[in-house]
Amino acid sequence: MAMGDSRVDTIARLAQWKIDNFGPCSYKKSDPFKVGIWNWYLSIERNRYLYIHLFPEPSRVSKEQPPVARFILRVSNAGSSRRFYISPVHERILRTYDDFVWPVDTSFVGRFIIDVEFLDLKICPLNGGEASSIWPSEGKLQSIASQSTLSCLSRMLDDAIHADLTIITADGTLRAHKAILSASSPVFQSMFHHNLREKESSTIHIEDMSLESCTALLRYLYGTIKQDDFWKHRLALLGAANKYDITGLKDVCEDSLLEDLNSGNVLERLNEAWLYQLHKLKKGCLTFLFDFGKIYDVRDEVNNFFQHADRELMMEMFQEVLTVWRPV
Repeated sequence: MAMGDSRVDTIARLAQWKIDNFGPCSYKKSDPFKVGIWNWYLSIERNRYLYIHLFPEPSRVSKEQPPVARFILRVSNAGSSRRFYISPVHERILRTYDDFVWPVDTSFVGRFIIDVEFLDLKICPLNGGEASSIWPSEGKLQSIASQSTLSCLSRMLDDAIHADLTIITADGTLRAHKAILSASSPVFQSMFHHNLREKESSTIHIEDMSLESCTALLRYLYGTIKQDDFWKHRLALLGAANKYDITGLKDVCEDSLLEDLNSGNVLERLNEAWLYQLHKLKKGCLTFLFDFGKIYDVRDEVNNFFQHADRELMMEMFQEVLTVWRPV
């Protein structure tokens, strides 16, 4: 089997296997590809039906932490008039080759594409109990500071201990510390260092954020934000990170927005990526839409998107179309 014929491309939670040549009586197995903490394989076999298997690579990880996968499969031909076969949503423990097979009643031969989109991945505990999702991961947002230091910072914020700054938001006020904000943002540092009105009044106006979103921003700067709060306010946090030049927050927002990319949010994410110059997210959105063929899933939304999209972004999307669909 040729290398290009067995490679599986991945982005976010989506994997795609492009098969160049598959005969009427054939068997093929992909190269391993990583999604979550496991390496995976796809295989196809032709008998009466086209049988597609998805299974984890036999390893210590898959033995001690077997995955509970919730996923959808899609098969399409690679010709100019693409046809799709989409599986139901499957959810099951996957340990071996025999744990999952999807029979597809199709006569596809030659070139076609198999997509698998993981909606969730959980670790099945060997000693019983409830399976726990690997997404999102609390550890990604954990500060390197010790828990005792984080507890102190949390008390400083919650109880306004020696607070020397008032923040006026769209719907309320907060108390904070100039030193914490200055250490986190060169924009805040400049406000308090130079003879600006913020230095004299010890008050700053952040009226483009709600009290709740601004609280989430402060909790990030103090190292005590919870995953659920970050997830809920990440678009507002992205805007604040861009405005106040908080590089680490901007990066983690971009990674988060790329991590749960799907057909329902890809156009909105593409617009955010363009607005805030998030090159990795923008590239991920374009790859998701065109390389992985998800543009077909959002065809009804695209017209409205083009009516409001930046002209340069539309040109870039057009260039991506030419690159992906150029003649082989």
